[in-house]
Amino acid sequence: MQLTIRTYSWIRDRLVSLRQRLAISDAPLQLAVLAVICGLLTGLVICAFRYAIEAPLGLLLPRGDPENFEELGQEMRAALPLAGAVLLSILVTQVRVPDRRLGVLHVLERLNLHQGYLTVRGAVIQFVGASIALISGQSVGREGPAVHLGAASGSLVGQWLGLPNNSIRSLVGCGTAAAIAAAFNTPMAGVIFAMEVILMEYTIAGFLPIMIAAVSGAVVTQFFYGGDPVFLVPEILMRSQWELFYIIFIGIVIGLLAVLFTRTVSTVAGHSEWPMPARFLLVGVVTSACGWLLPEVLGMGYDTVNQAMLGEVGFLLLVSVLAAKMLLTALAVGVGIPGGLIGPSLVIGATAGGALGLAGAWAAPDYASSTGFYVMLGMGAMMGAVLRAPLAALVALLELTRNPEIILPGMMTIVIASLTFSEIFKEESVFLMLLKQQGVSLRNNPLVQMLRRSAVARVMTRSFLRLPDSISVRDAERALESEERWILIEDGDATKLALMPASDLASHVLSLEQKPAEEPAGTTEPLVEKKKSKPAKPPVIKLMAIPARRQDTFPVHFRATLQEAIDIMDDKKVDALYVIRNDAPMINTVQGILTREDLENFYRYRR
Repeated sequence: MQLTIRTYSWIRDRLVSLRQRLAISDAPLQLAVLAVICGLLTGLVICAFRYAIEAPLGLLLPRGDPENFEELGQEMRAALPLAGAVLLSILVTQVRVPDRRLGVLHVLERLNLHQGYLTVRGAVIQFVGASIALISGQSVGREGPAVHLGAASGSLVGQWLGLPNNSIRSLVGCGTAAAIAAAFNTPMAGVIFAMEVILMEYTIAGFLPIMIAAVSGAVVTQFFYGGDPVFLVPEILMRSQWELFYIIFIGIVIGLLAVLFTRTVSTVAGHSEWPMPARFLLVGVVTSACGWLLPEVLGMGYDTVNQAMLGEVGFLLLVSVLAAKMLLTALAVGVGIPGGLIGPSLVIGATAGGALGLAGAWAAPDYASSTGFYVMLGMGAMMGAVLRAPLAALVALLELTRNPEIILPGMMTIVIASLTFSEIFKEESVFLMLLKQQGVSLRNNPLVQMLRRSAVARVMTRSFLRLPDSISVRDAERALESEERWILIEDGDATKLALMPASDLASHVLSLEQKPAEEPAGTTEPLVEKKKSKPAKPPVIKLMAIPARRQDTFPVHFRATLQEAIDIMDDKKVDALYVIRNDAPMINTVQGILTREDLENFYRYRR
């Protein structure tokens, strides 16, 4: 029993020390350990998610191939998406409206507006909903749900350990990187995706834990599924420098397709008058009709991409899959089917690139490269444009092909497509566009990002005294001997604290000491020396009544970020906060003082 109590006390003390260290400084070593835990956990969750999809499909589809919808009978191809839509509509009616927000959109919203706090309930709904959608052949991807599951894994680790909110934000990025690394077996692309799409910032301190988490997630996936990338990429070479002009043309075309796809998603998402079950059933009907005629559009479609890379898919089929995939994915994502659009965007780009590659080979057979070369360029360009993540797309191309020859043409295609998408047509990332349609606007300027990375404990001052409103002069003198900077004044029930500078109390006590004694009226003996007595001191000092610069305060939790602190100050219209920490249930202790001046000095002079 005594050993158990000692062990508990040791663990508690270590956790308190960890929380304080993470709140006050960057603590790279501690974050690295947490990143390993987060990456391993995310890798296991993603492997379980992948197994939950592939095991039923392996039993259902011919030859045990989890993507072989093409050999499935027409009746089953039509029935499967419809049955999945019915199941999803039943699932949706059983969950609360806030729990229906899933995927990358939900992660971005929670990260920017709720300090990265994600729930177990939301992760379970995402796991089950995305599994049903993908097993039933809906035109969605597993990478978006994987991002949600990875981010939730990181967030829950931080919440379970009671870490400060700035550290939870870092762990959300770690979980995202590990999820992408595990899904595609591309750890570096996971790192860039997490920082470019989710965190929306690059920091030197942030790279290390996210890299560690991505490697950890990829290692877990390789242990269970091997080290092969998700796509079977043949050897890729650019045959001629003259192709660069055609590559520029491909970038423009892919950029236009990205604009069309994003606007279609926006149009569908903007028409939400129908009940969600009815919209799900509509998607199921349309997907069933397309699956009856064109089975290649069912599911993720990665087998079609692999065939296109090997030149085994004809021009008309590529164009048909491109058109149908854009329509079905826009419908599914627009109505809220719990799947992702990252995978479908890759398929759309791959089919477009393959079709353009075949057209180029027909027009100039002596100069055109292999179809697989153009398939990869199309994938990267579409991903870079739709997600507004050009660097992540380029790194993904490099890791998937494992060939540095792809860098130059890949950069050109991605840059041209991204400029067409963002600068000519002024389109935002599809995620930010959908969030704005939901009434969510993200603040991502450099100042806000810096404040979100820092905890209140990093700036607060611990130089304060907590005193009651009524205090004797002697007690006031003793308190001032500690030379603290601030005084927190309690009212009678200790529920409201006011703040005043300790120097103001010192000035008041000094004025009591120096106040001259009053001479009795009518004194006629000026030459007689008298020993002047000091005036009688008042029995108590009312801190809320003496002349002083007092200000109202409001509590902020020790785990909060500086951005949270500013938001509280603005909302409560105060210029000072006192920082509290929960030492036990229903017991809070004041840890420090944070003023608006402290915050301004931090972001004004911090280098």
